[in-house]
Amino acid sequence: MSPRHHLDPATVLGFAAGSLGPEMSVVASVHMESCGHCRQQLRLAERIGGLLLDQQACPVPGKDTQAALRQAMVDKLDRIPASIAGQGLPLMGASSARDDADRLPAALQPHFGSSYRSLKWNWMAPGVHCIRAPGLPSLMMIKIAPGTSLPIHSHGNGELTQVLQGAYDDALGHFAPGDAADLGDDVEHQPVTTPGVACICVCALDAPLVFRGWIARKLQKVLNL
Repeated sequence: MSPRHHLDPATVLGFAAGSLGPEMSVVASVHMESCGHCRQQLRLAERIGGLLLDQQACPVPGKDTQAALRQAMVDKLDRIPASIAGQGLPLMGASSARDDADRLPAALQPHFGSSYRSLKWNWMAPGVHCIRAPGLPSLMMIKIAPGTSLPIHSHGNGELTQVLQGAYDDALGHFAPGDAADLGDDVEHQPVTTPGVACICVCALDAPLVFRGWIARKLQKVLNL
């Protein structure tokens, strides 16, 4: 598995600083399990963060200082050469994925159990089923039937989605197992799952989705999306 779509540098920074919400942290952890590039960025973010904090005169940075630190770290992460991304870190959970295709990623097991086979899906819409994590309603696993087109939507804030099985296409490209869709409120898209097998993803939302169609908006109130 060699992901082509990665976490945004700001998400890696938030993960390193422990400032991501719990739902986003789970999905980011799932991506880290299979992505050497983002694990390398995480290590560098932690290293850069420590150095920048050590250079500050005040022991507890104020809001302006925190913002400056954040931007400096993002700028440094953006300058990481592609040739070193993914080097020097062991693969987390890779052997388990090879040995047992039915086993969920380690970061999901506390919330959804250990295997795909044991998941109990709930109907959401024609061709779409989901499971919400107990205690974390904004963390969901979603299973979408092959060849299904989801409604056009944007995002009230952020959405972080990790593809686990199957694939989908949208205006941003082709998303296959291991790929992360790290989306802000400026993105509007319409995922369409590829033929063959169901697309299973885990996703976290910072705010409700924003649907264009009135039917989808009415369903949104029922489905709590």
